[in-house]
Amino acid sequence: MVARAVRRIKPREKLYYSITEVGELTELKPHILRYWETEFPFLRPKRNRAGNRAYRKKDIEMIQLIKKLLYDEGYTIEGAKNKIRQMRKSVYEEKMKETVSEKQVDANNLLKLLKQIRDELLEIRNLLR
Repeated sequence: MVARAVRRIKPREKLYYSITEVGELTELKPHILRYWETEFPFLRPKRNRAGNRAYRKKDIEMIQLIKKLLYDEGYTIEGAKNKIRQMRKSVYEEKMKETVSEKQVDANNLLKLLKQIRDELLEIRNLLR
């Protein structure tokens, strides 16, 4: 019995990957990747001039997440869609909270600055009297 070595391809740092390269990286067949594009609206790789799919790193990460949910965690396609939507929503909400807190800090700093300017202007006015 001959042991087959599993061919692992290390992802090269590129901007775009072909469907064949993505298939090798994720150990998925191209027809699976094409099918997932029809089922998951947030998986839409760009196309090059020839019309071939050009996957970016974020597309590959999404494919790996979908694969994990479907194959490892046993989600249905609909369940995986909902889970990813939920994950994306929580990330969005977290970013919004950070943005709001940053704006509150900026508003507090601005308020302090305006009070300092007002105090300086009042001092100048008193000196001119």
